[in-house]
Amino acid sequence: MDSELQIGLVALGVAAVVGIIAYNKWQERKQRKHAERTFRSDHRDVLLDPQEPSEGAARERSEPQFGADRVEPVEPHASASQVGKGSGRHTTPGVPEQVDTRVDCVMHIESIEALDVQRLWTAQRETLSELQRTVRWFGFDDAANIWRPLTAHSAGFFHWFCAAMQMVNRRGAINDQDYELFSNGVQRVADQFLAVPANLPARAVSLNAAAEIDRFCAAVDVQVGVNIVSQNQPFAGTKVRALAEASGMTIGEDGAFHAQDEEGRVLFSLANLEPGLFAASEMRNLHTSGITLVIDVPLVADGVVVFDRMMRQANQMAHSLDGKVVDDNRASFGPESVALIRSQIQQFQAKMNEAGVPAGGSLAMRLFSA
Repeated sequence: MDSELQIGLVALGVAAVVGIIAYNKWQERKQRKHAERTFRSDHRDVLLDPQEPSEGAARERSEPQFGADRVEPVEPHASASQVGKGSGRHTTPGVPEQVDTRVDCVMHIESIEALDVQRLWTAQRETLSELQRTVRWFGFDDAANIWRPLTAHSAGFFHWFCAAMQMVNRRGAINDQDYELFSNGVQRVADQFLAVPANLPARAVSLNAAAEIDRFCAAVDVQVGVNIVSQNQPFAGTKVRALAEASGMTIGEDGAFHAQDEEGRVLFSLANLEPGLFAASEMRNLHTSGITLVIDVPLVADGVVVFDRMMRQANQMAHSLDGKVVDDNRASFGPESVALIRSQIQQFQAKMNEAGVPAGGSLAMRLFSA
């Protein structure tokens, strides 16, 4: 009897233990299902499931892009509370419209925190002081979605900056040292602000592009001049000045008179054929055996029209001064010479137009600057 009782008690204990374990397993399963229902999402885990999103999912996702609506933009003149905000932009915002990658070596700087323009301007001026090339800076205005040119007087905060070094002018193309000074200089500017430089073209690409555009510029860099020489007495400075000013020409700091268009751009110039410059204060005592009129072909639109105007000016002045219009070899400048020069001007300016550098345009003004 006692043994049967003991056996029964043991069996009852085993059943109780099994029941407790089963109950715990049931509760665990119940809680797991509840959690799955609670935290279940219709969106896939992009880390565990790298498949392409469906068309519907693609429509739901909207990334900020250049030219599109922006997310939480930073105003260009941000307050101190806004400086720490990100720009919301995931890609480089292109290049400024004033920049031409054919002739500019471009480098971007991106900063997570908006940078004070004045601090960056001071830093770049000190860092790039040894570079004898024109470098223009721009800041990207997230609110207006445009690049803004920067000067020593600019203010505000920007996440993106663009530095553009002009690779060619009349002094020639950049060299390896220019590239190093620019690239390393912009890198040091970025390092000062814990910013990230980007998009710098390779050294070989930049130098080859500069050499190519320089060859093109050399092929079309033409100045056409005609001379007026005295046949008897030297020309009096007072009379030269009176004739020049009567035709609308004004004397400049470079020692020459200039004919200008409505926007103040030089069309052609009148200079002393002899050594020495014209100066308003000295014209009264000046006498010269000749003067020269010059047109800078790449810098004027409608070169033939400007040349014709210059020739009318030359002939009128020659008549009034009792002089003679000649070329650089002192040969008479007759109708045949005029026709030849007109044809050459047309050819040079047509070549510039074909290359996308129209004469008298903004890009030509940059390339053919000193």
